[in-house]
Amino acid sequence: MSQPAPQPLATPAIDRKWWHTATVYQIYPRSFCDSDGDGVGDIPGIISRLDYLQSLGITVIWLSPIFTSPMDDNGYDISDYQGIAPEFGTLTDFDRLVAEARKRGIGIVLDLVVNHTSDEHPWFREARSSTDNPYRDYYIWRRPSAEGGLPSALESTFGGPAWTLDPQTGEYYLHLFSRRQPDLNWENPQVRAEVYRMMNWWLDRGIAGFRMDVIDLIGKQVDAGITSDGPHLHDYLQEMNRETFGSRDVLTVGEAWSATPTSALLYSGRDRQELSMVFQFEHVTQFWDQTYGKWRPRPFDLVALKAVFGKWQTALAEDGWNSLFWGNHDLPRAVSRYGDTTGFHVESAKMLATVLHLMKGTPFVYQGEEIGMTNVPFTSIDQYKDIETLNMHRLHVEAGLSPDDFIRGANESGRDNARTPMQWSSAPQGGFTTGSPWIEVNPNFATVNAETQVEDDQSIWSHYRKLIDLRKHHQVIVYGRYQSWLDQHPDVFVYSRTLEGDRLVVLANFRPHEVTVTMPDELQVRGRCLIGNYTDMDRIGETVTLRPYEAFALLCHLEKV
Repeated sequence: MSQPAPQPLATPAIDRKWWHTATVYQIYPRSFCDSDGDGVGDIPGIISRLDYLQSLGITVIWLSPIFTSPMDDNGYDISDYQGIAPEFGTLTDFDRLVAEARKRGIGIVLDLVVNHTSDEHPWFREARSSTDNPYRDYYIWRRPSAEGGLPSALESTFGGPAWTLDPQTGEYYLHLFSRRQPDLNWENPQVRAEVYRMMNWWLDRGIAGFRMDVIDLIGKQVDAGITSDGPHLHDYLQEMNRETFGSRDVLTVGEAWSATPTSALLYSGRDRQELSMVFQFEHVTQFWDQTYGKWRPRPFDLVALKAVFGKWQTALAEDGWNSLFWGNHDLPRAVSRYGDTTGFHVESAKMLATVLHLMKGTPFVYQGEEIGMTNVPFTSIDQYKDIETLNMHRLHVEAGLSPDDFIRGANESGRDNARTPMQWSSAPQGGFTTGSPWIEVNPNFATVNAETQVEDDQSIWSHYRKLIDLRKHHQVIVYGRYQSWLDQHPDVFVYSRTLEGDRLVVLANFRPHEVTVTMPDELQVRGRCLIGNYTDMDRIGETVTLRPYEAFALLCHLEKV
């Protein structure tokens, strides 16, 4: 069995899965732990930190891509699906990682990037060699338009046209991301068969499943103007399920920026035979500017955030499953985006963790989130490494956004915020490397680091550890019915979880000042405080005064209310 064993809970009236009680930890290998001093994190470095993750209570590690790649997009451009990038280690190192993680009750989930490959992948090298090459149809090619230009006006996510002319054959190839990431043609059954063969090869090595990069794009039909949610998307996923992981007890998570509550049930419904769950991003994109997107983020609105979370909790209440996350390798640091890193860093980081981890779904912790790592205070575009940020800087400045405004936006929302090295200690370079790191370490590593927090029972890390443990031992957290309260209150987030005779009531103040709130009669209860970021509270009265960024969860028995 590649996956960790489920925790011993009484069987609820639901199709129970081991990953319902799990907490997933995402590792961005390049930035996690460098074992050899070359400034780049690696697999031996990850192995050296497994005890840390076991102590935190993690049961699954999701690895961002470790495959052979020219690293145009930090590994999301794969040139060999069955090779390990030399800077990360060897296949032997990977097998040792799987074995050592399994000893600690941890499963390894790989990042499956099959919407596109690198332009250095042997398939693409063959495909571009001639129009009649057997691999030509592995990718998406179009002749120039009647005027001799681009086949269509389709834009790349990273900026500029989604078509690049290949001089050798005089045709354009599609790339929804970098020009060095040509899109695979999923309409070709040979492509699908190759992908399934590769997936089974990794599953046979003992991995615990896949996170699937931009999986909503594989069914594209560009001539019809369809890039996401194409008409055959779910046919492909059901075929994938049949041919690969469907008979194996593994975790599969699809990244789907286009997902809605309705489509999430198509992906993850119990009778659909597709995926375990999807990542949806509505709670992220609602705060993006209409013109400049995330590069000029809109002010945070708690009422809007509560509405999105509530909608998804309700939609997947009886079928499907939610993924719960604040951040990942593409998003800013949660405490910088939603909390307060200046006046109430610890309190707001704990509050955010409490709100997320006590909802229904599987929580995902992005590396460094558990110690409250923050966004980077870069001052120059030269400090950034991310291809998206660099491309968008050029395009937005050309369109009229001032360079200073762009840097402010990038420091709030850019992907490199999540990619600065993990801050292990107050040693030089945060203990990440003995060499020169591939990207600058956040200068606050001297005060924000794992070493100082692991031994502190009041730290952010200890709060995460407690939340992760609570999920393993309380069915109401795993399966309880979600109900939101005080939806229009601009400062506090209140919800309950109810299962049989247990009710968990969660209160959180999202403001840097005290807030007094009048509570509904149904929530005026006594009980046991499972967790809080100030002192324990054993009752909720007619009114409750919450301190800055205070959050707590009270467990009560309904027959005693």
